[in-house]
Amino acid sequence: MIKILKYGEVENSEIFARGTAATDVSGIVSEIIEDVKQNGDAALIKYAEKFDKAVLTSLEVTNEEIEEAFNTVEPKFLEIIRTAAQNIRTFHEKQVRQSFIISENDGIVTGQKVTPIEKVGLYVPGGTAAYPSTVLMDSIPAKIAGCKEICITTPPSADGKVNPVILAAAKIAGVDRIFKTGGAQAIAALSYGTETVPKVDKIVGPGNAFVAEAKRQVFGLVSIDMIAGPSEILVVADGTCNPDFVAADLLSQAEHDKMASAVLVTDSMDLAEKVSESLEKQIPLLSRSEIARTSIDNNGKIIVADCLLKAIDIANEIAPEHLEICVDNPFDYLDKIKHAGSIFMGKYCPEALGDYYAGPNHTLPTSGTARFSSPLSVDDFVKKTQYTYYTRDALSKVADDVAFFAEKEGLTAHAKSATIRFEDKK
Repeated sequence: MIKILKYGEVENSEIFARGTAATDVSGIVSEIIEDVKQNGDAALIKYAEKFDKAVLTSLEVTNEEIEEAFNTVEPKFLEIIRTAAQNIRTFHEKQVRQSFIISENDGIVTGQKVTPIEKVGLYVPGGTAAYPSTVLMDSIPAKIAGCKEICITTPPSADGKVNPVILAAAKIAGVDRIFKTGGAQAIAALSYGTETVPKVDKIVGPGNAFVAEAKRQVFGLVSIDMIAGPSEILVVADGTCNPDFVAADLLSQAEHDKMASAVLVTDSMDLAEKVSESLEKQIPLLSRSEIARTSIDNNGKIIVADCLLKAIDIANEIAPEHLEICVDNPFDYLDKIKHAGSIFMGKYCPEALGDYYAGPNHTLPTSGTARFSSPLSVDDFVKKTQYTYYTRDALSKVADDVAFFAEKEGLTAHAKSATIRFEDKK
């Protein structure tokens, strides 16, 4: 059963404690990465059989497999995927940055050019669930950014095939290549390249502890989006909320992972108790009830605060991945929210809207990193390069100042590089 904590009556360490830390898998991941680095495709095929029970003769999904999968997906679902894709596209097109140039002074030009990252790898989880939504959320911003090649890695099922809905979403999103490999070995393949899987410049997408650790270990060789932890939701709700709605929203993240975190912060003890009761009624009805049960019992909590403003303060301190503001006037509180990955406003805006359909990205900072990082966006798929141009006359006016600054830092070669161009004149 979920814990109910009264703010001010228990230690803050209990209020702000996060879920149980993941088991250290760094040693295993390091071995897998080295194996893939040395043995390429052979290692990927070996791990597919070991972890996915799939006997593969090839790693890349063919066009024929994509077409076959596309034709097996329910037409209604395809239409929903297309609508979601358009919503995501519309939102992310607003994020596109333009190059700029400044030439206000005679003989001086400065500027910044925005260039797409050439090759990106998208990790799409498989295993206990398939996530076509992740395909859309990760590939559409990359496509908008103008990335030259967009690749997906995803674990195959035991029959050696990729889930049809993942392939359908990839086709709709315009993904270039898809590979049947998952886990740390997929991250290694994208980082070093194999005979089949290309080496990419950046890897994005969520995964389990092995995927997260692999991304941590290859960072620097390639860029990554973030180290994503278990899913989180924090709901701020007042006493007028429907407890069944709130309980359902908490469970929408609890069912992801036994380590997921679901937190309610409210100013109403009555609501707290009713939400707890509703959770007990709803959990047994879920298809992933065992996972949700463990998440709620181990990592779930209800925090009762004196008022909604204090509830917002608590939410800011926790800095959740998903934050729901379940009140009648949510925009009154928007400016007060400082730290959250994605905010869902009002009593009729469940977090699931963001997972699938509304348009904002669902690849979000977790584990309190919303204090300093942002959701996945078009910015993640471009790089900014700055440039400077001075004429001889323009440099002559500032060369002594540049040299003076450099000498104050003890860098005489820097100083000389500015003044040497005018020594002949002197």
